[in-house]
Amino acid sequence: MILLDTHTLVWLASDTGQLSPAAKDALLAHPASLHVSVVSAWEISILVKRGRLILPFPPEEYLTRAMAQHRLIELPLTRRVAQASVLLPDLHNDPFDRILIAECHERSLSIITRDAMIPRYPGLQVIW
Repeated sequence: MILLDTHTLVWLASDTGQLSPAAKDALLAHPASLHVSVVSAWEISILVKRGRLILPFPPEEYLTRAMAQHRLIELPLTRRVAQASVLLPDLHNDPFDRILIAECHERSLSIITRDAMIPRYPGLQVIW
């Protein structure tokens, strides 16, 4: 089972040329077990609002289309994951990424990410 980091989700939906060969291979090899955290929707919406991400559709429509097209499984944010994200070592200051890391630990997921900080957390299988 694989969790997509927010940028991986955007690139899968809009610009697969940004994905590494290993990321593409993992996406193709596991099409029925690709997960997206609900916090990625939150992060994408914030990035669009701040003008740091341009999408061809409003975030709600963009994500609905991406989820359906790629048959992605949405993971809700649980209290357990939120609390676990706070207990992680202070290597990464981005709360969204900390939640994704906690999701991986709690659900035994690998993560597809280009983020150089995420592999520094022990016990994570990072694909890039």
